[in-house]
Amino acid sequence: MPGFVLLVRPRDDGDPAIRMGVTVTRKIGNAVARNRMKRRFRALLRELLPESGLRGADHVLIGRQGGIERDFAQMRVELAKALAKLSR
Repeated sequence: MPGFVLLVRPRDDGDPAIRMGVTVTRKIGNAVARNRMKRRFRALLRELLPESGLRGADHVLIGRQGGIERDFAQMRVELAKALAKLSR
């Protein structure tokens, strides 16, 4: 199970911009752990969204338990797979 949930919602406002958001709840850990997870998510989104994201949609990553221990390369693969499912 991946360390995140990806939510995508088309805006239908005619703007082709890809927007992103990140949320991590207090259940994940202390502020240091939450901020680290958010930094990792932002780096992944900046890397993968420009070529794989849906134009004109909001993409939100929600951190889940166990995501902070997950390897960064593994998270990249999981996010790329999730974005590939969207394009189908």
